[in-house]
Amino acid sequence: MSPLEGVAALIGAISVYLSVRQNIWSWPTAIVNVVIYALVFFQAKLYADMGLQVIYAALSVYGWYEWLYGGAQHTELHVTRTGPSLGARLVGIALTSSVVLGLVLERTTDAALPFVDSFLSSTSLVAQWMMTKKKLENWLVWIGVDVLYVAMFTFKHLYLTAGLYAVFLVLAVRGYVDWKRSMAERAMEDAVAA
Repeated sequence: MSPLEGVAALIGAISVYLSVRQNIWSWPTAIVNVVIYALVFFQAKLYADMGLQVIYAALSVYGWYEWLYGGAQHTELHVTRTGPSLGARLVGIALTSSVVLGLVLERTTDAALPFVDSFLSSTSLVAQWMMTKKKLENWLVWIGVDVLYVAMFTFKHLYLTAGLYAVFLVLAVRGYVDWKRSMAERAMEDAVAA
């Protein structure tokens, strides 16, 4: 464990907690977090996860904007469900990009776990995009991904990061419960207003 990993883990936990609370400050803290983790993953030769941090940074800027102005008439975005058609497309994107990225990493780098790393990175991108759109099911995807990340980071001896992802797992469960409640409360408010 390096001091850099410790700082990244702390900022990451704060950022996810803020996401669970639907707090807009989750996005700027996420940007700081991903920059630091890009360096940690480079040192661990987890190149897909390193590259993922760059994309996370861009998605964080996008998510920041979406949460503020992505709702009706450029207002605050509210939690909604992922429809079956969108869900199927997202699964297809995650699986296809996992295979393609895994093959590239296996053939062109000394990546430690090219296909596992690629699957987790691709699926994480899907979950992160879902979060930018405040799709409730993003938390279900994160729950699955976090379980696998704990195993991978433990295998790579990144114990603090594995512990952080165990915290993320708990926060993802909490996020699902809280966002589901938020969606139900919003539906009641809309029904009363109608």
